Formats: sequence, C-alpha cells, structure tokens
Amino acid sequence: MAKRVVIDPIPRIEGHLRIEVELENGKVKDAWSSGTLFRGFEIILQGRDPRDAWFITQRICGVCPVSHGHTSTMGLEKAFNVTPPDNARIVRNLIEGGQFVHSHILWFYHLNALDYVDVVSALQAKPKEKSLQDVQAKLKKFVESGQLGPFANGYWGHPEYKLPPDLNLLAVAHYLEALEMQKDASVIVAQLGGKMPMHMSTPPGGTTFIPTVEVMDNVIWRLKRLQHWVDTVFLPDVLAIAPYYIKYAGIGKGVGNYLSWGVFDDPSFDPKKRLLPRGAIFDGKLAVADVDGKEVMEYVDYSWFTADCGNRSPMEGKTEPKFTKMGDTKYTWLKAPRIKDHPMEVGALSRVLVAYVSGNAKVKSMVDGTLAALGQAGHPEVLLSVLGRIAARVLETKLVIDGMLDWTGELLANLKAGKTQTYALNEVPEKGQGMGLWEAPRGALAHYNVIEGKKLKNYQCVVPTTWNASPRDNKGVRGPIEEALVGTAVQNPDKPLEVLRVVHSFDPCIACAVHIIHPVTNEVKAFRVV
Repeated sequence: MAKRVVIDPIPRIEGHLRIEVELENGKVKDAWSSGTLFRGFEIILQGRDPRDAWFITQRICGVCPVSHGHTSTMGLEKAFNVTPPDNARIVRNLIEGGQFVHSHILWFYHLNALDYVDVVSALQAKPKEKSLQDVQAKLKKFVESGQLGPFANGYWGHPEYKLPPDLNLLAVAHYLEALEMQKDASVIVAQLGGKMPMHMSTPPGGTTFIPTVEVMDNVIWRLKRLQHWVDTVFLPDVLAIAPYYIKYAGIGKGVGNYLSWGVFDDPSFDPKKRLLPRGAIFDGKLAVADVDGKEVMEYVDYSWFTADCGNRSPMEGKTEPKFTKMGDTKYTWLKAPRIKDHPMEVGALSRVLVAYVSGNAKVKSMVDGTLAALGQAGHPEVLLSVLGRIAARVLETKLVIDGMLDWTGELLANLKAGKTQTYALNEVPEKGQGMGLWEAPRGALAHYNVIEGKKLKNYQCVVPTTWNASPRDNKGVRGPIEEALVGTAVQNPDKPLEVLRVVHSFDPCIACAVHIIHPVTNEVKAFRVV
C-alpha cells in the first residue's frame, strides 16, 4: 500500500520548501517539490530606474546576494552597451569567489553534513588529541544541557548513519572550525565590496572599489589561510567520509540534464572561456552543447500563477500570482523553466561536468584524482548522483580559491603597470533590453531586463532553485529534485533521512526561487506521515 510522507518545511535550507513523497515497497514512487513562499521582487522592480536593480535584487537572498548583484549588473550593461574595465572584471571575480567559498563551506559543514555525521555518536569516541578531547567535552556539556540548538530534532542513531564515533567527533570539530573559515571568506567580500551581505561596489559600468596594495595584501593573506584549510581539512574530510556512503554514487541521479551559464570571466569576457565555462549536457551523455538564455521557456501549469504567465520566454515573462489551494494540479510558487523542453539540473555538479567534458585540464585532474581515490577511476558517470553533487562542491571550492590567488596577481600587475581604471561611465538608454547569464553557488542564474522610457518595463529572474526544485511542466515532466527522489529507498517513513540527503544535495534556496507570505496560508506545518 502506498504511503504519503510530507516534510514541511525542509530543515537546513534557505526559505520554505515542502517535499511530499509517495512510498511503495520501501521506495519513493513519486515526489512533489513545493515552494511555499511568494515574494514578488519582479513586481517591485517594475517602473524603477534600471540602476536600482543590481542593488535591490541582492535582497532576494542573503546567502548569494553577490551573484544576484553581478548578474543584474551584467544584464544592465548589455542594455547600456557598456563593457567594464579589466580591473572591474578582476574585482568582481574576487568578490564572487569570496561568496562561493563562503557558501560552499556553509553548505557542506552546516547544512548538509548533519545528514551523514551523527553528532551524539561523537560522545562515544576515544580521542587521543587534546584538541579533540576539548571538543568532546564541550559537546557532552551541550548535549547534557538538553538545549541542542541546531542539533535538535536530528535523526541521531538512525541505522543509515555509518561513520564510526571517532570520525563523527572529527567532523564535529571541523564543523566548528568551518564557522571561522566562513568568516574569512565573507571578510574578503566586505573588504572589496564595502560590506557583506549585500555588497555595494559593482554597479553597471565597473566597480567603485579602488584597489590598493594594502587591501590586496590582506585579501591574499586570508586566501592563503583558506587555501591551506581546504587542502588539509575540507578535501580530506570528503575523502574520509565518502567511502562510508559510496552507495550514494548510485542514488539521486535526477533528470540527467545539466546547465551552466559559466562564471568568473577572463579578459575576453567570452562565457566559454570562463574559469567554469558555459554549456549544457543533455540526457546524461557526457558531451557539451551550446545554450543561450533566449532558449529558456517557463511554464506554470502546476504553479500558483495566472495562465498568462506560462509558455513564455523570461524576456516577455509575467509574474502574476494566483493562489488557489495545495493539490496535485497546483502545488508551488515556483515556475517550471525548461531549455529545449528539458528540465535542467544546475549547481556545482553541472559546472564541474561542463568544465570536465569541455577539457579543462585542472578540473579533469581534480575529478580524475578524486574518482581514483574513491575506487571509481575511469567512471565519471558516478558523479551523476548525490555523492557527485557533494564532491563537486568541494572540488569547486579548491578551484575557486586557487583562481582567486591568480586574480590577485593579475590585479597587482595591472596596478604596477599604471592600469587603474575601474569604472566606465554610462547613461540609461531610452529603450533597450539585456540578459545577465551567470552562476550563483547553487547554480545557473539569469536576470532579464526590458527598458522603456528609461524605466524598467519588465524584469524577470530565473534562479538556481527555480530550475532544481521546479514542478512538473506543461507535459507533466518532473523537475530535477522530484525526479532525483524517485526510486530512493527509505528505511523508516517516520524518519525519512534518505529523502533529506537527496534534497540537501541540491542545496535548495527557496528565498531566491519564489521571489509577503499569503495571509491565509502563513503556516509552518509539522512533519507528518499520511
């Protein structure tokens, strides 16, 4: 007999996400992903000065504001017909890189790791190192107090937790260290952007930050500290934990289509030459195809929007909410974006796959080395999984930090050569339109603007979680998270840890995806089995 399991809200993500699965014979037979919070940023931007957009859209999300700001700026620069100076390109890369590193550390240790690390089990460890003994003593006091804070309501003791106590304790110690590492990455953004979150230094035309040797020295010091920690803690943690969960290399494949708009420009501003390049992979075939933002279509057959919002390109998109009720026909505030009628997974896995298949030497070396370490040499297809998403985020962290150190060298060389321009003046056109196609840590991000009478006539955002957590489309095809859940074995429906692992591997951000809570439905529901 089929059983419905509802987790609402999903914990340890940004925003309000409801996941419903239908279980049959211990496996997920069907799944529904519901964004339950509407915000309306696209409506707020209508009629405003276009130069406001890069600043306002950062408020879509406090975790990835930098990406929204940069994507908005890039789209406006297309409409304004302006190219930023090289120094601005480098500063943007550095600010974006700081956010990526912060977000990846946050996700791995503080949002995702507790699905695999049994915190209470760490009390059974027998550490020899004084530092680990101290962490265990603090943890023991914390647990005995009964005030577990972020560790409350965990499925501790679940048979799917496989790590031995000593490794659980080490992971808890690194959980605490990661809080400091996050801070260093955010400080880099604040030093170059004025503050973090919601930085203030990269409007259309360039950057208002004036680079100095003193500031760059401080940035380099923090980057080297982060680089050392990633090399000696972050990467080894993944290689130590992964063998206990190697079966997740065969779980949660999803739709088999992967999209990257590309991120981190080189001097050519060619999206195919970005540190992580633009491209798409379709039907699980490891070959890269060209894609363009003009090919995106959005559907609302299963979403709480008026019918007129569907079957549209975002450039002509509409955001007109129309809530009815939660049901099998309408069940989310997320639209269903598609490219060439394909649902697309986005995120670090997509970026790494596109770079790998495109022949990026450094990415290929990192991926092949990791596969070999996990006993999967010559089998990149195992990356199309929960474990692949985790590994890709960690490898990308290493790639970005190394890239940031290279960019600081470029910037210092420019300053030494007397190249100090950081901003190209521009005027708002009477009429125009533009697309910003970029990446947030969670995946492909696009901003579309239409300008008339020097004001924004239309503004639409297609963000990572709109792709990943999308509902069914006009043909009834599931979105990536929904499809990834199908077939997942669940040991205990009352403690659906396996469902959380699949969902968390995408790192959903509903705050981004469903840009004012409905006054009637402002209810946080408890987990239930029905």
